[in-house]
Amino acid sequence: MLSVGIVGLPNVGKSTVFNALCRGGAKVSNYAFCTIEPNRAVVSVPDSRLDRLAEIFAQERAVPAAIEFVDIAGLARGASKGEGLGNQFLAGIREVDAILHVVRCFSDTEVSHVEGSIDPVRDVEIVELELALADLDMVQRRQHKIASAVRGRDRDALREADALVQLAEHLDQGKPARSLANRQEIAEAAGLDLLTDKPPVYLANTGEQHEDSAQAVDQLESHGCGHVIALAGKLEADLAELPDEERAAFVAELDFSPSGLERVIRACYQALNLVTFFTGVGAEARAWAVPCGTHAAAAAGRIHTDMERGFIRAETIGFPELSELGSWQDAHRAGRLRSEGKDYEVQEGDVLLVRFNA
Repeated sequence: MLSVGIVGLPNVGKSTVFNALCRGGAKVSNYAFCTIEPNRAVVSVPDSRLDRLAEIFAQERAVPAAIEFVDIAGLARGASKGEGLGNQFLAGIREVDAILHVVRCFSDTEVSHVEGSIDPVRDVEIVELELALADLDMVQRRQHKIASAVRGRDRDALREADALVQLAEHLDQGKPARSLANRQEIAEAAGLDLLTDKPPVYLANTGEQHEDSAQAVDQLESHGCGHVIALAGKLEADLAELPDEERAAFVAELDFSPSGLERVIRACYQALNLVTFFTGVGAEARAWAVPCGTHAAAAAGRIHTDMERGFIRAETIGFPELSELGSWQDAHRAGRLRSEGKDYEVQEGDVLLVRFNA
């Protein structure tokens, strides 16, 4: 299962956001390094299509796709050199596939800010610089390791050395590896798992006032953070602790829509470059997450390894078409089911019936 690391400076609300996302009960306190060991939780990806599929296949149970969230220790200035809990932070972030970068955009006299003031853009720059410096250190160590092979004019070493020089120059300017114009070519030649090459999602952790949220998002988007999601983390976390009925009543009273969590989850899902396919046989209608470009046989292997080994074909139809027709039998009678081979690339919203030899 692919994972998303929740990162940011200390006291920006990472554990609060984690609690809101998954009701994980991570410890929250006014202490710079509260989270030392990462908290982990598997979170369902909201998908309204599942209810319709359960209806079509007459299934009582619907199982959504899921991703893992990891609450990682706060980063501070000097983390790339081991300051604070820098080593734990960097080790934790190396293990995840994408980053949810929480940026503090709320004021609270009871929760200190490690930099002394609220400045979302400055905070983003601190974290990204530390990640770039950590990557630069890795690149320089790799350059030293292949130096003798480069002097011997080894062809592969020379190609890698050229890529490492381009990476080093880029990272030395505090820029993330993912912003290199020829990033994929460079990454393939360098062969390094860089922190700044992981896809980010930026979360503006705001107060409850809409004006504060809009201003924070504008600031971060103007800085080049791309799409930014605003979330009232404390309010969402408090709501997550309530029983369902109380939460619904409280939301109605506040005229508050808790859709921010769903937007965060979906944005992370997209950052991981995942697509969803569905199955409806057995005892449940189920959504499965696979990387974009996954072939049908490999997708079948997500369901069960025997399906990949004995794969014959996948009877396939898109969800909108199946929903319109109303049943698998009607789709079959209408000739709308496609028979796809093992090299077929699974598309977003495909509904599959895998045929295989046991």
